[in-house]
Amino acid sequence: MVNTTGYFFHRDCHKHEMGVGHPECPERLDAIEDHLLACGVADALDRREAPQAPLADLELAHGRMHIASLRGLSDNLRDDINAGGPTHAQVDPDTCINVHTWDAALRAAGAAIAATDAVMAGEMENAFCAVRPPGHHACHDKAMGFCFFNNVAVAARYALERHSLRRVAIVDFDVHHGNGTEDIVAGDQRILMLSFFQHPFYPEGGSLSKASNLVNVPVPAYTKGDAVRSLIESQWLPRLEAYRPEMIFISAGFDAHREDDLGQMGLVEKDYTWITQRIKEVAQRHAQGRIVSCLEGGYNLHALARSVEAHVRALADI
Repeated sequence: MVNTTGYFFHRDCHKHEMGVGHPECPERLDAIEDHLLACGVADALDRREAPQAPLADLELAHGRMHIASLRGLSDNLRDDINAGGPTHAQVDPDTCINVHTWDAALRAAGAAIAATDAVMAGEMENAFCAVRPPGHHACHDKAMGFCFFNNVAVAARYALERHSLRRVAIVDFDVHHGNGTEDIVAGDQRILMLSFFQHPFYPEGGSLSKASNLVNVPVPAYTKGDAVRSLIESQWLPRLEAYRPEMIFISAGFDAHREDDLGQMGLVEKDYTWITQRIKEVAQRHAQGRIVSCLEGGYNLHALARSVEAHVRALADI
């Protein structure tokens, strides 16, 4: 197994935007890429452009009508713009599309799929997908919370169906609960989902399923890194060790950082390093080191860039 970390990206992911002042903005990717270049981490990564996800692979996690409706919404928006209409179409109060969203969403899911293929082929040990729109709020039949397709859930199902793995894990450390991922994987014993999230918070209700393949840990606002580490040691790691995943997927949201105004938790870069190292240790014991990580939240640009650096350094052992 080669000891390299992949970095999947595409310029199409910069073209999706949801209006002036929206926190889920193209500048998030610019901040990450500029910082990784400035600190030298980019030089250590295997950089690859993301392909578009095939629609048949999106259907591993999403209903055909959901996919078709998003494509139809995009086509209708283009027609409206040509007729002098609005430049965006609303999906929910926080989420809308422009004419580039469909392509960006295909690239984001395609990055996760391509990273899975590359890691499974032994071309790299693990990979980080610097893509947007994010995915973990996207349900089987519903787009919401800045998310259209569930990149991590698509990739996890892809690893099971296309690479014949038997057990994979999804780890979600975004400040918001990955309700879409839960909606897709709850009850699928081939997938173990582990997360912590601020609660009560968006989305309303937090974890709503009691399925045995879920380890969802709600924490109150202002929880700091030492408490999160303790919860991971006591609740995540024993389940991961017992489950022995053959591959691990990460919903890497960095909005639990203490500088991020979209959450009220207190993590810092060292916490993301520690979390990543613990996940990597499990992957090395049970999954030949195989990890695919996909960007989710993180809206303070400086904190986001530093946190991604910490995460990628831990993945790459640099």
